[in-house]
Amino acid sequence: MKIMETFEDFLKRILSIIFWLLLLSPVIIFPVFFLIIPILGISIPTTNEFLTALIDPIKGIQLANKYGVGPSSTFFKIAAFPGFTFAALIATLTILYERKLIAKVQLRVGPLYAGRFEGVLQPIADLFKLLGKEIVVPEKADKFFFWSAPILSIGLGAALLAVLPLSPNIYIARSDVSLLIPFAIIGFSPLIVLIAAWASSNKFAFIGGLRALHQLVAYEIPMLISVLGVVILSGSLDLMSIVESQQQVWFILPQLLGAIIFYITILSELERVPFDIPEAETELVSGWLTEYTGMHFGLLQLSVYIKFYALSLLFTLLFLGGWHGPAFLPPLAWLLIKLFFVITIVILPRAVMPRLRIDQLIRLGWVWLIVLSFINLFIAVIEVSLGVI
Repeated sequence: MKIMETFEDFLKRILSIIFWLLLLSPVIIFPVFFLIIPILGISIPTTNEFLTALIDPIKGIQLANKYGVGPSSTFFKIAAFPGFTFAALIATLTILYERKLIAKVQLRVGPLYAGRFEGVLQPIADLFKLLGKEIVVPEKADKFFFWSAPILSIGLGAALLAVLPLSPNIYIARSDVSLLIPFAIIGFSPLIVLIAAWASSNKFAFIGGLRALHQLVAYEIPMLISVLGVVILSGSLDLMSIVESQQQVWFILPQLLGAIIFYITILSELERVPFDIPEAETELVSGWLTEYTGMHFGLLQLSVYIKFYALSLLFTLLFLGGWHGPAFLPPLAWLLIKLFFVITIVILPRAVMPRLRIDQLIRLGWVWLIVLSFINLFIAVIEVSLGVI
């Protein structure tokens, strides 16, 4: 009887498959690139340029810049850094960090066996597991919307990154109203959740979708109002200008109430404890995600964690001074340190808090947070009038 293979054996098998694919792919790739594409009139690197770029990294960068895909190109910024690939990497590391942190808080071990040290390869193991699982589409599901929801969700998460800068020189795009763009994109979240829930043709999924719709609408309003205090203090809707306004004083000090409200709404927007009612596994199996399997589920989870990264980064830019800090570290390093702190405080409630009831959640959003957000707005007006900032 064959013993269950270890993760190392599984990884070796996967790497063997990748090796043979790479070995055999030139048989298909080279004819396409060097024979068929020139006939179509598309400009591509010559064989000599291509081989030289593989050997010399500097030549490779020069070749990439020549064809508009180098580090300074818009394509690279969107696809790699500071765009989707960087955000996906941060999201993957956040998943591992969340598991280990919650385990330590609850006096457990957490991921351990996938990798030689503290289960560092667990996210990779999960990825291969999801890739190997069958994508099951319910018989009565609306096939088009069922398949569209994960793609729309990952697209929405990626779009959030478009105007979030990482330093004065590292950003994809800049706008005079860049603060409003993330909130406009977030506004589509309830619609995508409802589409995914309705298309599943499952009562648990649909109940979870309706809960998510009520929750997200209730908390997006105080989230937006809590940010208006920052706009009043900085006098701008441009995220770059808002960060530059915090060179002397971070806005978390004069806008502590606004920061607390924004933090609570982040938890609700991400459907995290104590606001995980739409995915209440003890009541609704897995809420609106119930019918999603395989990479459908993987894409939806990745989009949630990219949104997690984007909202944590937005909190850092609005209230923690962004990339400003003592000169002994570069701006990007300070931003990542503050981002790590925000991610930690967003994760911690999951380890120590129970879930709210639906009536408590709605009352907190529609009654308390909206009232407190207007009080915070009034405080910001007084601070500007008195010249405190």
